[in-house]
Amino acid sequence: MRRARAGTAAPQRRSALARLRMLAVVSAMLVLLPGCSFGTPTGDAQSQARAFTFVAPGGQDRIFYDPPEQRGTVTGLSGESLLEPGRTIGLHDFPGQVVVLNIWGAWCGPCREEMPGLQQIHEQMRPSGVTLLGVDVRDNAEAARDFMRDRGITYPSIFDNPGRSLTALRGFPRNTVPSTIVLDREHRVAAIFLTALRVSELLPVVQRIAAEPVAVPLAGAVPQPGGAGTG
Repeated sequence: MRRARAGTAAPQRRSALARLRMLAVVSAMLVLLPGCSFGTPTGDAQSQARAFTFVAPGGQDRIFYDPPEQRGTVTGLSGESLLEPGRTIGLHDFPGQVVVLNIWGAWCGPCREEMPGLQQIHEQMRPSGVTLLGVDVRDNAEAARDFMRDRGITYPSIFDNPGRSLTALRGFPRNTVPSTIVLDREHRVAAIFLTALRVSELLPVVQRIAAEPVAVPLAGAVPQPGGAGTG
C-alpha cells in the first residue's frame, strides 16, 4: 500500500509544480501588460500620442486632418538656428502654440514670393499664440541670412541643408519646396500644403486651428483671453 501511495503522490507533485509554473508565467504576463497599450491612443498624454506619418495624398496639394483627435503628433523636430548660429531651436521652444512650419530656400522663387505673407501672418497671429518656424534646406547659410534681413523676415528658421530635421515628419517628401505644415497647439499635424501659398489661403486655416479648444491645459502654455493657450 505504501508503494501504491508513493507512486500516486509523484504524479500529483509534478502536476502541482506544473500549475505553479503556469501561474508564474501568467503573473509575469500581467505585470508586463500595463506597459503595452493596444487601444487607440487618446493623445491625452505625450506617451499616448499617435505619431504623425505622412501618406501620399494621391495628387492633392492641400491636405486637412480632421477631427483633431485623429491627428498625428510631431516630436523632436529641431536644428541649428539660421539667425543665431550655434543655438538649437525647434518645436520644444513653442509649447502650447500653433506652429506654422515652412520649408523653404533662398534659391527657390516661390519661397521668396510667399515669405512676406508668412511674415504678415506671424505678426498678426502672434498675440493669439501662433508662430512661424522656417526650415531652410539645400541653401547657403550666409545667403539665406542676408535674404531674411533684406526682407525684414523676423520669424525663426532652422538651417538644415540636408533636411535631416524633417525626418520628424515621417514619410514627408523633403524635396517638395516650398511646403507648409500647420501644427495645432498639441503639435499635431492639422494641415499640409505642398505648394506656395497666398495670405488669403493660409490665414483662415491658421485662424481656425488657433481657435480650436484645448481639452487639457498644455505644459508651458500661457492662457489667453477666451481660454486659448500660448507660449
